[in-house]
Parts: sequence; structure tokens; C-alpha cells
Amino acid sequence: MPNYEEKPYLKKHQFTTNREEPLTAKITLRLPPSMLEKLKGLDNYPEFIRQAIADALNKLEEGNDVNED
Repeated sequence: MPNYEEKPYLKKHQFTTNREEPLTAKITLRLPPSMLEKLKGLDNYPEFIRQAIADALNKLEEGNDVNED
């Protein structure tokens, strides 16, 4: 564990947010390289992914089938 008192240049990062709930949970996802390339071409792709997941979860809660084939 770093000693922040002896080495002030190793400051703890204190992130703040205006969200209802902080973004502290992580998920790992495997996808094709071509899809990752498209995602990284978007502005703020992590927020795009969060919103897409939230939309899909909301549809599930509403009783809509997300996996319509």
C-alpha cells in the first residue's frame, strides 16, 4: 500500500460524480475486434455502453422481449 504521507505525489484519486449512484462496479465483456473498433470510434463510448445496457434492462423490466429474433 502506498504511503501517501511520505510521498505526496502519490495522491489518492478522489472521483466525484453528479450521478445518483457512483460508477464503482466493473464488468468484463468479450466481443469481436471489429465491434470494439466501432465502439471506440464513438464519442464517450463507455457512456454509450452504459446507456445501451440500461435501455435493455428497462425493456426487460417492462416485459418486452429484448432478444427478439
